[in-house]
Amino acid sequence: MKTILKSFINGILTIVPIILVIYVIYKTFIFLDSLLGNSLRPYLREDYIPGIGLLTTIVLITILGWLSTKYITGKIIKVIDLLLEKIPIVKTIYSVIKDTIQSFLGDKKAFSKVALVVIPGTEMRSIGFITSEQLEDFYSPLKAHVAVYVPQTFQVAGFTFLVPKEQVEIIDVKPEDAMKFVLSGGMTSISKQKGKSS
Repeated sequence: MKTILKSFINGILTIVPIILVIYVIYKTFIFLDSLLGNSLRPYLREDYIPGIGLLTTIVLITILGWLSTKYITGKIIKVIDLLLEKIPIVKTIYSVIKDTIQSFLGDKKAFSKVALVVIPGTEMRSIGFITSEQLEDFYSPLKAHVAVYVPQTFQVAGFTFLVPKEQVEIIDVKPEDAMKFVLSGGMTSISKQKGKSS
């Protein structure tokens, strides 16, 4: 009975992560393919091949990106950008989406610096990611602070703390490794150490 139970647990540990990854990739593919795929499907009908919507989306984004570097089309895109930043409510949503995308893909990437944050009054530390080092533009008395995003374990959500610079220590850890460490509750690094020792 113990052998059967152990085999079942091993099956869960081995198969479930693979199934979940395949499911997430599949759902992401379906969503991205449907962005333009739903518009193309009525015209192509039987000739529609799954993936055409995704491919069309990538091509369209690439063309728009290229056009944004040209003088005339670049000016038009800048005008649209300025208009969206002036419309009430819309400007808030637009700026959040724009800043978030730029933080991941722009020249100044957020989440590139991993930091240990001192928890006041204790010897404990929390792992976070520096998202902004120039808070005086947001609120001048915060000149000596940095913004640190601290993700929650087993969740995508997290908290943004404004921490004095002297209470933040930048550590030489890959952002992906730090994120996996936090999201897994520290179990990722333990499993790696066990794998190396065995």
